[in-house]
Amino acid sequence: MPRNGVVSVTGIEVTATLPGQDTLLTPVALDFLAGLHRRFEATRQVRLAARRERQAFFDAGGLPDFRADTVAIRSSDWRVAPIPAALQDRRVEITGPVDPKMVINALNSGANCYMADFEDSTAPTWANLVAGQQALRAAVAGTLEYTAPGTDAAPGKHYALKPFAQQAVLLVRPRGWHLDEKHVRIDGASMSGSLFDLGLFAFHNAKTLAAKDRGPYFYLPKLQSMEEAALWNDVLDHVERALGLTAGQLKVTVLIETLPAVFEMDEILHALRGRIAGLNCGRWDYVFSYIKTFRRHRDKVLPERGQVTMIQPFLRAYSELLIQTCHKRGAHAMGGMAAQIPISGTDAASIEANQAALAKVRADKLREVTAGHDGTWVAHPALIPLARDVFDERMPTPHQQHVKREEVIVTRDDLIKPSLGTITRAGFENNVEVCVRYLAAWLDGSGCVPIHWLMEDAATAEIARAQLWQWLHHADPRADGSHGQPLCLDDGSEVDFALLERALLNLPGKLTDRLQMPGGSRVAEAIGLLDRLTHADTLEDFLTLPAYRRLT
Repeated sequence: MPRNGVVSVTGIEVTATLPGQDTLLTPVALDFLAGLHRRFEATRQVRLAARRERQAFFDAGGLPDFRADTVAIRSSDWRVAPIPAALQDRRVEITGPVDPKMVINALNSGANCYMADFEDSTAPTWANLVAGQQALRAAVAGTLEYTAPGTDAAPGKHYALKPFAQQAVLLVRPRGWHLDEKHVRIDGASMSGSLFDLGLFAFHNAKTLAAKDRGPYFYLPKLQSMEEAALWNDVLDHVERALGLTAGQLKVTVLIETLPAVFEMDEILHALRGRIAGLNCGRWDYVFSYIKTFRRHRDKVLPERGQVTMIQPFLRAYSELLIQTCHKRGAHAMGGMAAQIPISGTDAASIEANQAALAKVRADKLREVTAGHDGTWVAHPALIPLARDVFDERMPTPHQQHVKREEVIVTRDDLIKPSLGTITRAGFENNVEVCVRYLAAWLDGSGCVPIHWLMEDAATAEIARAQLWQWLHHADPRADGSHGQPLCLDDGSEVDFALLERALLNLPGKLTDRLQMPGGSRVAEAIGLLDRLTHADTLEDFLTLPAYRRLT
């Protein structure tokens, strides 16, 4: 079927070729994907246009609020469908990319669930996507193995799956509605990355997982409205019918990681009520969405990202409202990700730093379980015992749906109140460094990168990138739309483009590990891209959109 690197089947083109992809992209699988595209692409575009219209309203000074036309949904008494047995206890979930080693380690990790992530922690190169689908297909079949590169003198380590009963429950996160899959073109148009990721996984694995009473289960990212949730429900209904599955077989958890979505949590649950298992506090994307939503609002500028923690009032309100909403409707309220990772080293400084990092994780998980969350996320297997200990001590039951949080009263103003804090020179320069390091790694094919003992993915890098844009465009009089009101660092220095330019010029000299760091050869390209994104008159919706054009 391949011909000069292009596959063409009844209006379908796959414009890249890798060994083994024909076993995934069979003619029948391609026809299935084409059916999804032809049925739902027009609606996807309508939903994306609605996002743009809503953002224009915010840019003009409008504020998000609870919808007047859906009062009946919020005030009436209803519950979501029963949660399947495999998803009753989700106290510790691990997340990460979909390369074979990660898939094996995550499934073997001892976590209750593993979210295999095609979105924020995977750079969507064609090689990564194909390898990820192949790895998950083999994992579902129970045949996945991986041997790390080695030498004759030191063979690479071999990885294999534990027995099925000892594996974490698999959930798959496809890309968000805003992302295309440029390597698959149907009737001349790029396919939705969401439909490609979920559709191809379901086509090959849904029946096997259904036979094991394991769903399949999915995490749905970056929704902004009940209409977007309804679109997903229609897609999943279509997949079930096309594959001969029982209605409601495909179960989902929705990440509440956009500011508009927090005002529609009841509505999102209702739109997916026959198949939704819970909502998740996707905190890092949520902070990014807050910045993006209020990009033109001078009174909503946030302090540096290290100060925007879950104890800030607007984030605490978000978390508590999510718990109350989920438990009222019979759904799980999942906590979010602490960005810290274990710090290696046996010297006193490393030991002290590691203890401090673990203390932050413990405090974060204690906050979540005390508030009433039903589970939490970790990014590193070494943090699973810590998170489990905290939840086991405070949550002896499989979940906490009995914790209704009826005393919680959250208003519109509670959800949009900005954080108090400062911008330090170190915080400004750290945002620049994180953006460049992450972009360089992403362009080189890595979507999840440890930087200064924090696990950075697209969501955390987006906070740094959006903050730089917002600070500069509100403070520097040279910026389009600047209010001309000085914004200063805590040392009194004004935030302006000269500060950014100095940070970018000085950064290569600070990257002493450049030869070893992921994407080290693409640092100059990353600096140029960040410079253009930050100087642009409009904040780019997602840094992955212009960066994706550079991927193969």
